[in-house]
Amino acid sequence: MDWKEEYESKMISPEEAIKVIKSGGHVAFAYGLEPNDLGLALVAKAGDIKDIQLYVPAPGRDFPWYESGWEEAFNVSVGYILPVARNMIEERRGDYKVGGLLWAEDPSVREPVDVLLIYLSTPDEHGYCGFGASLWDKKRAVRAAKVVLAEVSPDLIRTYGDNYIHVSEIDYFVPHTPTGRAPGTTDILGRKTTGPGEVEKAIAEYVGSLVQDGDTIEVGVGGAVEWVLQLGVLENKHDLGVHSENLPRGMASLVMKGVITGKRKSINPGKVVSTACGGGTKEEMDFINMNHTFELYGSDYVLDPRVIAAHDNMVAINGALAVDLTGQIASESVGPTMVSGTGGQLAFAIGAALSKGGRNITVLPSTAQGGKVSRIVLQLESGTVVTVPRTLADIVVTEHGIARLKGKTQRQRAEELINVARPDFRTELREEAKRLYWP
Repeated sequence: MDWKEEYESKMISPEEAIKVIKSGGHVAFAYGLEPNDLGLALVAKAGDIKDIQLYVPAPGRDFPWYESGWEEAFNVSVGYILPVARNMIEERRGDYKVGGLLWAEDPSVREPVDVLLIYLSTPDEHGYCGFGASLWDKKRAVRAAKVVLAEVSPDLIRTYGDNYIHVSEIDYFVPHTPTGRAPGTTDILGRKTTGPGEVEKAIAEYVGSLVQDGDTIEVGVGGAVEWVLQLGVLENKHDLGVHSENLPRGMASLVMKGVITGKRKSINPGKVVSTACGGGTKEEMDFINMNHTFELYGSDYVLDPRVIAAHDNMVAINGALAVDLTGQIASESVGPTMVSGTGGQLAFAIGAALSKGGRNITVLPSTAQGGKVSRIVLQLESGTVVTVPRTLADIVVTEHGIARLKGKTQRQRAEELINVARPDFRTELREEAKRLYWP
């Protein structure tokens, strides 16, 4: 049987495919956008099954199991706390799976998956399906699951790198029904995008001044950090390289403009390397599609601090929710309330610290809640998760300037951070800092 015959023999309806799921089973979606038709078929089966252990790594589609009343059928856990799942987590109706340094968990502690639901491109002329705009640990997940159900679409982009799998490794295929979700309307994590304000513009200008010709950059997603790529502050740079967990909106445009060439990269020269590239405009996604410059690899490679550190002049640029005066960086929770996830921020902080000429830049607006609350704080609120420890804190940027923490004493760090806090809060912060850190 050739691959075409095998592919056709495995093609069934979503309703037929979901019949392999039994009560008490462990079911997981792959990272990236969830397959919609398979998800809806699973919802429809809820009256016939119960106690499904359901893991959704990056919840983007608003399936009913995030609402109250579905607990008998689905015990849901998520790997990233995105808007559709936030109420469920806050109300303790679901759980959050703490991510590891590389996202691809150690196989010895990885929970067995009975059925994996995944979104793939239709096969190419050689029988290989693409994983689309994100790879993460999907290939590893496919090979570890007992049964794999793949929803296939001809509309997914293809990239070079390791972003493919043969039809022989998939158990069943179902056709995808288009949903009309357009590229560029959300960021990589499925959150609605808004325009930049004066705060984002000021932060971008400061970050632009820290990036040098020939640097290899990583840029995180969401908030003020993504605007660094879109506001023109890097367009006067030359021969930038990219080794990044994601490729936020604006990254591909800098390749088009010749700003990013990768000529000076220590490894993978001339290539834009990432494990995900969604969230761009349609023009950017069309440009990435089957472009030899862009290569997607698994998260176990892209997020390996040893690989990151092998790049000279590695510059990690990521956002935060708050930074305390010791330099502790919180990007996941406010107190014990989880609002995001770890992602690759710690991995890139370590890699940048070990890189020759590397820099780790943390960006955040100086305030929250319309200016009522300072994000530069004396101490993190009790229960707040520390994403990056103070020992790895390097450069912190707000709309009020640049704080350089590396190599500084505790008192010097406090002064640096107070100087980039909103002026309204500086006197109080300084008085409290003197009480704690001065004799």
